Amino acid sequence: MKQNFTVRQGALDGVEAFLSVARHRNFRKASAELRVTPSAISQAIRTLEARIGAALFIRTTRSVGLTEAGERFLSRAGPAFEELVAASEVARDLGQRPAGLLRLSVPPSVMPVLLEPLVASFCQAYPEIELEIVASGELVDLAAEGFDAGIRPGQFVAADMVAVRLTPPLPFAVVGSPDYLRLRNVPARIEDLRGHACLRMRRSNGTVAPWPFIDGNKPVEAIVSGPLIAHDYPTLLGAAIQGAGLAQVPSPLASAPVADGRLQEVLKPFAATSAGIFLYYPEKRQVLPKLRAFIDHVRQHGNDVLQR
Repeated sequence: MKQNFTVRQGALDGVEAFLSVARHRNFRKASAELRVTPSAISQAIRTLEARIGAALFIRTTRSVGLTEAGERFLSRAGPAFEELVAASEVARDLGQRPAGLLRLSVPPSVMPVLLEPLVASFCQAYPEIELEIVASGELVDLAAEGFDAGIRPGQFVAADMVAVRLTPPLPFAVVGSPDYLRLRNVPARIEDLRGHACLRMRRSNGTVAPWPFIDGNKPVEAIVSGPLIAHDYPTLLGAAIQGAGLAQVPSPLASAPVADGRLQEVLKPFAATSAGIFLYYPEKRQVLPKLRAFIDHVRQHGNDVLQR
């Protein structure tokens, strides 16, 4: 079947011209209002009447009136066209200033590291934006699920996404509670992890993540074992605080419990660095002001949060 490369004429073609003529009862005044020639108005009306299959106007040399079909068409088309104009204004407004609903898909591990300290200040700075954060470890289809963007560590962002860096690369920290470490030898080398209970992360693709390290200039992935597998870093961190074993988590997530003594960091000379946290969305379209405002706010204040 031969493909049609032309766009079908829409139901709205000529409606604005019809409404203007109906309002003024004059083709020339309608042409002046719409800034087109009178012949263009006449052609638009003829095309609309042909598509509808009924005459809409009664024309004489002295006046223009509506037929019964024209009256009925006007009674329905007028309010509908006003609604379309209003809808266009609402959409245009969202394209010009930070406002509206901003939906983000965020893994639970990113919430305490970056977003929780910034949510209040963002909402105060942009009161016309309604921020909705859906915390989930699953990689969702942003378009199908109605999200404006997602936030993930860089290693989990698909290659076909437009990615915007929100943080610098983040170091990993291996941490354990003082009570746990008193019962075992503190690991001094990567190989020493074989004698430890290591709390592990299951990725969204179903695999259990190895622990990355840097030995000299060489990246190393350690296959570890232990009593707990979780789907998010906060769960691993909480279990480590309770003495269940060692956990490898982004360093900013562990900074507070390390500072107050609930955790101790080990294997610091071998610490690897993650790609950092990125915001991503599916196509290179114009970023709406509400999303641009969020990106700018996180970039402006995110480093302060990570350094606390």
